[in-house]
Amino acid sequence: MFKVKVLVAALGVLLIGPAAPAVAEPTTPITYNAGTTATRFTGLAFDTCTAPTLAQMTAWNSSPYKAIGIYFGGVNRTCAQPQLTPAWVTAVTAMGWRLVPIYLGLQAPCGTRTYKMSTTASNREGVREADDAVAKAKALGLLPGSALYNDMENYNRADAVCRSAVLHYLSAWTKELHLQRYVSGVYANLSSGALDLAAGYNSTSYARPDALWIARWDNSSLLTGWAGVPNTFWAVGQRGKQYRGDHTETYGGVTLNIDNDRFDAPVASVVYRYTVRATVYSYSGPSTAYPIRSTIAANTSLRIVCQTFGPKIGTTTVWDKLIDGTYVTDYYVRTPNKTGYSAPLPGCTFPFQTTINNLTRRHGPGTAYSTYPSTLPIGSLAWVTCQAPGSKVGTTAVWDRLSDGSWVTDYYVATASKTTYTAPIRRC
Repeated sequence: MFKVKVLVAALGVLLIGPAAPAVAEPTTPITYNAGTTATRFTGLAFDTCTAPTLAQMTAWNSSPYKAIGIYFGGVNRTCAQPQLTPAWVTAVTAMGWRLVPIYLGLQAPCGTRTYKMSTTASNREGVREADDAVAKAKALGLLPGSALYNDMENYNRADAVCRSAVLHYLSAWTKELHLQRYVSGVYANLSSGALDLAAGYNSTSYARPDALWIARWDNSSLLTGWAGVPNTFWAVGQRGKQYRGDHTETYGGVTLNIDNDRFDAPVASVVYRYTVRATVYSYSGPSTAYPIRSTIAANTSLRIVCQTFGPKIGTTTVWDKLIDGTYVTDYYVRTPNKTGYSAPLPGCTFPFQTTINNLTRRHGPGTAYSTYPSTLPIGSLAWVTCQAPGSKVGTTAVWDRLSDGSWVTDYYVATASKTTYTAPIRRC
């Protein structure tokens, strides 16, 4: 990625599979912890080899960038990271920055980096490195539900043995991250890894990553129109592009050497701390109708992961989800907005891949509701905010409300159950 020149040419043959529910691969199951969320970032970002100091990040608040790529682990990571600590993560995210975690692990057998994967054991290596990435992410305070991006640098895709090793490694990475309750991302060159992942998008031999971040230094930040990667692949909050290579920029009097990126994709999720201004109850769901789980004294510091909607208390319908999976009304929490959501807290959502092509989006939880003009391609992320009962489709009457307000049947979404509700998704 960083300091590596990118080839512009892209060739490849795409394999488009049948529009049928996937049993395991390419869509593998993912579950989430109760006190977590996924975070979707849309906008400009930058990555730099060594995480900047807090003073530098403060100066760069005046930049057009709102997210930063951080190299948090991997045997091929070469830059020292003296700043990259849990305290740094807490401080930077409190400023409003989103984090894009980058793991520079074993590289292709036909690549140029020092440490390379085996041509015969890349599956095991992918599992091992996913476990290492999860451990390092947790140590920094990156919650389950975070997207972790495996940085696969350019390689010779004409080498069939090498290409197979890479795909098996990345498939194992995805499956193991899902087992560990993290979202799988891959950073890849448009002329090599991205083409191979696209060619295997519907292959039953490989698990499909949840998000693709490509490198192509053509100075175009468009997240569509990628040669060799159809727009219907990784189509819903699943794309990033590194569109300009290493150069310097200056904001707030601070100069950094960076790469330019644009994202509409999952990134890291973290805890945000706010205090309560009065004694409050926490509930098992976002409403006073749910059972009380604890009493929280005034001025207690809360660890909040996201915000969602519920019955109005005082001036707001916003409820805050805590790290233990319980909820408190936002009205008594010292967040800046007392009528709506408060940045940088994300909305509570859990993404799952869809399992058929052209999944219909409706205006309510049932087939009697009118449809939206656009549908969801296979492998899209359904960003689920809550579930509700509706008309039965297949084996389930559960419907998923997405972050854009539309509804889809849960039958074609890779949640844990095809007959009932999936924890920890809340009820609508």
